[in-house]
Amino acid sequence: MSKAFTKDDDGGAELLVVPRAPLPSGVPNYVTPRGLGQLRAEQAQLERERLALDGSDPSDRLPRMNALSQRAVELQARLASAQLVDPGTQAQDSVRFGAHVRVRHASGAQSSYRIVGVDEADAAAGLLAFTAPLARALLGKRVGDVVELRTPRSSEELEVLEIGYGAADP
Repeated sequence: MSKAFTKDDDGGAELLVVPRAPLPSGVPNYVTPRGLGQLRAEQAQLERERLALDGSDPSDRLPRMNALSQRAVELQARLASAQLVDPGTQAQDSVRFGAHVRVRHASGAQSSYRIVGVDEADAAAGLLAFTAPLARALLGKRVGDVVELRTPRSSEELEVLEIGYGAADP
């Protein structure tokens, strides 16, 4: 049987490095204090991973080192462009970067979100990147305002019920 169809030769396999979520061209890289802390923690973790590779098998080390280097370059670019925004300094009467927002959907259901930086975003946890369509629809709104969220498939009205700038996540 040809060597091409066996599992004996696994060497040379390139590791896939998932790229960071992109920032739209010309958009500042706003980060919350929590988001900046996460970026710095990620940087420290990458350094620990790099140091751990020093004693590893040379055939395994190079592809892993290349993957770590690629991640480190992208991370360093994000850290260099980060613009820290303290949510506590934002105008408290409207939705701004770092705000916790509670909304009511047309169905009557309520949801809570926090407007955060691109690298901190986690929609499942209610952390919306400030570049996300829902976040863009909410920015600048006040309690009682109704916003229309348009998506390619539908349109929905949301009423802003509450705005806060505390430290807790949604």
